[in-house]
Amino acid sequence: MEQTWRWFGPHDAVTLADARQAGATGIVTALHEIPPGQVWSVEAIQARQQIVANAGLTWSVVESVNVSEEIKRRGPLWQQHIDAYIATLANLAACGIRTVCYNFMPVIDWLRTDLAWPLPDGSISMRFDAKSLAAFDLFILQRPGAEADWTDTQQREAHAYLASLSESERDRLAHTVLAGLPGTGEVYSLDYVRQAIAAYGQIGRDGLRAHLGQFLRAVCPAAEELGIRLCIHPDDPPRPLLGLPRIASTADDLQFLLDQTDSPSNGITFCSGSLGARPDNDLPAMMRRVANRIYFVHLRSTKRSLTEDAFYEAAHLAGDVNIVALMQILVQEERRRRAAGDLHPIPFRSDHGNQILTDIGRPSVPGYPAVGRLRGLAELRGVLTAVEALV
Repeated sequence: MEQTWRWFGPHDAVTLADARQAGATGIVTALHEIPPGQVWSVEAIQARQQIVANAGLTWSVVESVNVSEEIKRRGPLWQQHIDAYIATLANLAACGIRTVCYNFMPVIDWLRTDLAWPLPDGSISMRFDAKSLAAFDLFILQRPGAEADWTDTQQREAHAYLASLSESERDRLAHTVLAGLPGTGEVYSLDYVRQAIAAYGQIGRDGLRAHLGQFLRAVCPAAEELGIRLCIHPDDPPRPLLGLPRIASTADDLQFLLDQTDSPSNGITFCSGSLGARPDNDLPAMMRRVANRIYFVHLRSTKRSLTEDAFYEAAHLAGDVNIVALMQILVQEERRRRAAGDLHPIPFRSDHGNQILTDIGRPSVPGYPAVGRLRGLAELRGVLTAVEALV
């Protein structure tokens, strides 16, 4: 398996030198400065590729070529954006990059309600809790119809929670929820989010599923011809949010995705942290079910609360996710592929990481500190070494 590291480009405070010292060989990155719906040129890809190569590393995985809202909503610019997406895939293939992660989460990518949750050992984590989201949804965003998504008890608890916050704490909650896509530095406005959510009002879960199928059937033939492996990232967290549907949260969702086209280019990014935040997901069973279509892996663990609808990002081997069982399945799958003539190693990365030691006070993209991820990758490397020796 290939040990990789997410890097957000030249402005990332966590450097490529940090990644190399952490023991990664592959870099996971993207041209975050190019908006969804526009083509990544060969020149721009090669320039970023050269920066990575100069550091003694390889750009192994694109995360992500973001799918535009026009495509997700099947808007009037759908075909134009599909053509741009395919052109970007062609340019990536021309540069030798053939694993492309994407997601189909509408409006907002992964979402947390606290980016600086203190843990008992002094490290800093990220947390999601439904009470905070309800407070934002009902009383800050004031989304029309939000009351229907929260019980009376949840509404009372959200109101009490909001009343306990200072003005600066309310602003921080709003800023956290509206933080947009990782790597972009963009924070959405309340008006933008209200309008974007309203645009999905008539689409719903079934409509968004249909649009995903249309996207895959439009791009997979070209991706297959180019030798590109597309791999969808699951919803994070795996639940409907702010009235928006989520369609990559469960085993059935992943199977629906694979049923849209049997092209080998239609694959999955298996994110144990995202899927593991949902208690009814049996991760080892899910991984076995779709193992032959897993082209990229995010390994991390979340710890769910026993008393609240909440979870936080735990240390990689300390949460609810059985990382050892997942690594066993991945090693077995990679060996199966080798026996069948597929010599591509499965890339994985230590996804997210708590702020520890010198991370605290050092700038970094939320969830992507240097030392916390180094610790995570070292733990995963140890598990991988043991599993390979014993399986």
